[in-house]
Amino acid sequence: MSEIVVVRAKPGSRKGPLVEVGDDGALTIYVREPAVEGKANDAVVKLLATHLGVPPSRVELVSGATSRVKRFRVTRLRRATAGGNGD
Repeated sequence: MSEIVVVRAKPGSRKGPLVEVGDDGALTIYVREPAVEGKANDAVVKLLATHLGVPPSRVELVSGATSRVKRFRVTRLRRATAGGNGD
């Protein structure tokens, strides 16, 4: 199962690495890496994955590669039911 997560990225920030959750639930991610050659995007993926408790391979940038507002698809692991057959 996957969900779309929208974040506001703040590259080149002295405040980072940090994830702030606003009163409305909006995520702002501060990273120290500059917005050059995808370095900030990679750092945002890693920090978002850590914040959500999933491996970075489960976080995919779907839009906003060159924007501060980014949309990520996060695929969470399905939990097996008590029967063990996934139903």
